[in-house]
Amino acid sequence: MNFIFLSPNFPSNYWHFCQELKKNGATVLGIGDCPYDDLDRNLRLSMNEYYKVNSLENYDEVFRAVAFFTFKYGKIDWLESNNEYWLERDAALRTEFHITTGFQVEDMHKVKYKSAMKEYYAKAGIPAARWHIVDTPEATKKFIKSVGGYPVIVKPDNGVGAGDTHKIKSEEQLDAFFAEKHEEPYICEEMVKGVVCSFDAIINSKGEPIFETGNVSPVSIMDIVNEAGNSFFYMVKNLADDVRDAGHRVVKAFGVKSRFVHLEFFRLTEDMKSLGKAGTIVGLEVNMRPSGGVSPDMYNFANSTDAYKIWADMVCFDASDYGKGGQHYYCGFAGRRAGRNFVLSNEEAQAKYADKLVMVGPVQEALSSAMGNYMFMGRFDTEEEMFAFVKDVFAEKQ
Repeated sequence: MNFIFLSPNFPSNYWHFCQELKKNGATVLGIGDCPYDDLDRNLRLSMNEYYKVNSLENYDEVFRAVAFFTFKYGKIDWLESNNEYWLERDAALRTEFHITTGFQVEDMHKVKYKSAMKEYYAKAGIPAARWHIVDTPEATKKFIKSVGGYPVIVKPDNGVGAGDTHKIKSEEQLDAFFAEKHEEPYICEEMVKGVVCSFDAIINSKGEPIFETGNVSPVSIMDIVNEAGNSFFYMVKNLADDVRDAGHRVVKAFGVKSRFVHLEFFRLTEDMKSLGKAGTIVGLEVNMRPSGGVSPDMYNFANSTDAYKIWADMVCFDASDYGKGGQHYYCGFAGRRAGRNFVLSNEEAQAKYADKLVMVGPVQEALSSAMGNYMFMGRFDTEEEMFAFVKDVFAEKQ
């Protein structure tokens, strides 16, 4: 099997995907813009060959890299980045080189545009926030009035993560938004009163999950980014039945096969006439890749498993029994924001929770807007332990 991994060095933990593919006998071919000698040694050892381009943004360069690997190794069986930013690039290259083991160009609209996702939520029987494609101030204000007024959420219809997402609280803020120049279409949605939770899974070629977990984000990524706050989210000890059911239905509605998914939902914290009673699961957006940053490591710590291996087993064998039956935990991520006057220094927090911490250190700069600048990742038996840890780590001097 010939597997091209696009941008295998970002995030830095993605070398594990390459390692497990190579262990399974795949020929692993990397394409990236990082000089070979600057790559992590583990990543270099996990690839059969690496092709450096000047810029991954340059489609012609990347196309030539894939053509070179095709000439040298024969037909490419898989091409993947597991990265939201390159999802459309992956699909374009698959389409041009007739690589059928993943999304094609024609699939991108439904999995990248938030407005298009609404149709598939409806097919899955999952309620979703009412929405409006931002066009004129008058039409947008009419929509806002129809959903009960401010606040509303405005974000790029085709966006990555919480980038350029705004909570519009007044007509003045909306007017200010329209006064700015926007090249891409935006979507306006009613404000959902809920906590974000997710269904994370590895899906085989039959559309069946072979690994499942999920996370909860008590503070929205949008607020963390816009307010430069500390970051906290956690992997659940056991996936809730209603989240699992919603995840299965969304996977089927979108026709997902042979890939990682990170499907985001709201769990309503109060009744909403348009969406349902408190506790209802509401569609937020689909992400056809793992949850970002160190989340795959959190999958492992929460489930006593190796999601990198399970994914590689799916690619190579379409099945995996690895890690089933392992002990489950809550795995919490606490990302501190630089410049805060914390009660505990990084060293003091690490020493105090040494028996619970599974990963500590700086957050990659490209991820820091959403995940803070310095992380503490801990594994806990109970939610109470985890929340006490997070409170302590985030405590600031008065």
